Parts: sequence; C-alpha cells; structure tokens
Amino acid sequence: MDLWTTVSVLLLGVVEGLTEFLPISSTGHQIIVADLLDFGGERAMAFNIIIQLGAILAVAWEFRRKILEIASGLTTQRNARQFTVNLLIGFLPAVVLGVLFADKIHEYLFNPVTVAVALVVGGVIMLWAERRDHVVYVDHVDDMRWTDALKVGFAQCLAMIPGTSRSGSTIIGGLLFGLSRKAATEFSFFLAMPTMVGAAVYSGYKYRDLFKAGDFPVFALGFVTAFVFAMIAVRGLLRFIAHHSYAAFAWYRIAFGVLILATWVFGWVNWTAAAA
Repeated sequence: MDLWTTVSVLLLGVVEGLTEFLPISSTGHQIIVADLLDFGGERAMAFNIIIQLGAILAVAWEFRRKILEIASGLTTQRNARQFTVNLLIGFLPAVVLGVLFADKIHEYLFNPVTVAVALVVGGVIMLWAERRDHVVYVDHVDDMRWTDALKVGFAQCLAMIPGTSRSGSTIIGGLLFGLSRKAATEFSFFLAMPTMVGAAVYSGYKYRDLFKAGDFPVFALGFVTAFVFAMIAVRGLLRFIAHHSYAAFAWYRIAFGVLILATWVFGWVNWTAAAA
C-alpha cells in the first residue's frame, strides 16, 4: 500500500466515521471526498462496504448494554419485544424501496451536484423542523408505538438520495412525528444497525467478486479508522443534543452544499462524477 493510498484510506475512513451518524450525510461526503481524491471504481465500492461495517460496529459497541438487555429480555419482557418489533417495522420500508430503486438511484443521483442540492434542501428542512413548535408525544425510545416506527422508517427512505442523510432523515422525521430529541436520536442509531448491516450484506453478496485478498490491508485500515471516529462522533452527538438543537448541523449542510455548487457553477473544481 503506497503513501497516497494510505492517505486516501485514512481520510475516507475518518469521513465515514465522523459523518455516518451525524445528520450531514456520510454518503454525500464520501462521494465528494472520493471524487477529489480520485478514489473510485470497483475497488472503492468494496472499500465503502467495509468501512460502513466499521462505523456500525462502533454504534453497536456504544449501545451494547441496551442490545444485551433487549436480547436477554425477548422472552420475558414486553418492552424488549415491542422495541424489536419497532426496529423490524422501521427497517421494512428501506428494504422494499432499496431493492426496487437502489441501482437506479446509484446510477443517476450519485454525483457531487445532487449531493450539494440535497445538503442545502435538507438543511433548510432541518431549520424549519427545529423552529416549529415541537409537541412531544414520545419521550423515551421504549415508549414508541409501531406506527411511530413505521413513520420513521418511511422518513429513512429519503436517505436513498445521496446528500439527504440517513440519520438526518430519521431524526428530523422523528421530531416531526412527536418524538423527543433524545428518543429520535437513539432510535435513529438503533435503526441504523439492521439497515446498514442489511445494505452491506446485500451489496457484499452482489459485488462479492470485487473483494480481493490483496486489498486486506486497505480494508483493515479503513475499517479500524471508521470504527474509531464513528465512536467519537456517536458519543459527541449524544452529549451535544442534551443541550443543543440540530440547527448547527443544518447551517453546516447549507454552507457546504452552497460551496460545492459554487465550485461547480464557476468551474473551480472539475467534478468528474457530475458529468458522468
């Protein structure tokens, strides 16, 4: 692994880890950074699957006590069963729509310009959602009904558009549907587990021929980097939302999206993916 590959892998691992669970779109940032680094092709597709698994392992580790509590209480505790059912219900819309439309979305929308537009639009929606009167019907994630989970699951499907953000869609959707900020954020984290693992398994099987033994050092470095920085991001976000709104992330999205659009309009950056 040469120096440039090492630097690219580290940067992409850091980007994945820091952005996967923040409402700023990890896929969007990956597309933009990979385009700038000229890190693309089939090898990059396999690499992205691996580093996403690193990020999801971080959130699973962070909530390991809750996961063990649910697993051990499935046969004896109603709350554990209800929470599991809610996760499955919330996961279902992404499964159906992902199988139907993922390939087309990847073909036509995975470019920096689409990402930039989605970042700006999503940021505006986040600001609106934060400034409206927020009536809380569900204070704790264990109090969610299956209808709440289904609504959040459909909101998550918006994240199929790169730049929208999976966590942003589920968190803001949860706020609009009456979840407290803490409940919406925690359910977003838990819903990420089956969603991202399912997507990784599906993509891994579909593109299984892309995984080469010689790429193990690249995959391993990216996996570990994404894990470490995802852990930092998850813990930081949980502390942040205890005292702040999501407005800061909204303004970041808008500023970053406008910057990318400006570089495209004025020709400052040759966004090769945008012309594909």
